[in-house]
Amino acid sequence: MSPTPLRDRLSQPTGADTPRTPLAPSAPLSSEPQLLDSDQAAFADDELDLLDESAEDAIDAPPTRKGMAVVREIIETVVFVLLVFFIVRGLIQNFRIEGHSMDPTMHDQQYILVNKALYLHFDLNAPLRLLPGKGDLPAKVVYPFHPPQRGDIVVFIAPPAATSEEDKDYIKRVIASAGEKVTISEGEVYVNDHLLPEPYLPEGTVTTCRDFQSTCSYTVPPGHIFVMGDNRGNSSDSREWGPLSLEYVVGKAWLSYWPRQYWGTISTPSYAQQ
Repeated sequence: MSPTPLRDRLSQPTGADTPRTPLAPSAPLSSEPQLLDSDQAAFADDELDLLDESAEDAIDAPPTRKGMAVVREIIETVVFVLLVFFIVRGLIQNFRIEGHSMDPTMHDQQYILVNKALYLHFDLNAPLRLLPGKGDLPAKVVYPFHPPQRGDIVVFIAPPAATSEEDKDYIKRVIASAGEKVTISEGEVYVNDHLLPEPYLPEGTVTTCRDFQSTCSYTVPPGHIFVMGDNRGNSSDSREWGPLSLEYVVGKAWLSYWPRQYWGTISTPSYAQQ
């Protein structure tokens, strides 16, 4: 191969003389990696899966506000039920009779409701005794309704003179109130020297004093009542341990609810309202 003639080489254009084709503007560089079509599809599928899982979690998760409202409603209901229970318990209480001291009016294993609200009372001087120099004020007890009256059947905590058992409940009938005189003579009961009618006793019932003495007399002090059982021959009552302080009285026997044959209100002799 022969070398190119000098003139030919000189006549060929040099690199500086050769016209340059302009370059097209390049796309701006991106900081994120470019994804191929297959990668883009896979990424889109992953995003859809995440959205679906988030939606499912949102559906499955319980709403916080609704859950708190339910809890609050349950708490309010429980508090309301307890409040009603304690209020009712403070006004009415059930008791079961044990023993035969009130036969034939009340019976062993009989269930009754006791009205505690009827004998509700307040000591008006109690707040005043908190003041300096007023600690020795006597009690001034007020009954909004009325205190135990003659003929009422009352439930009370047995006084220490009656039994050594603590919180032992008794049930008896009120015979006389404070300031009245009770006399037992020849098997009959007299209050303030007047014969006491007792229609609740079986005909021929004989009432005796302590140790079966035929005659005795008691004067009921303030703040006390005189009580006896209707079964006069089998009852531990005021004839044995004296008048009962009103502080031990729980309430008045009001309603019998079991056994079924004894269901009904517990009646009081008419003279109790005199």
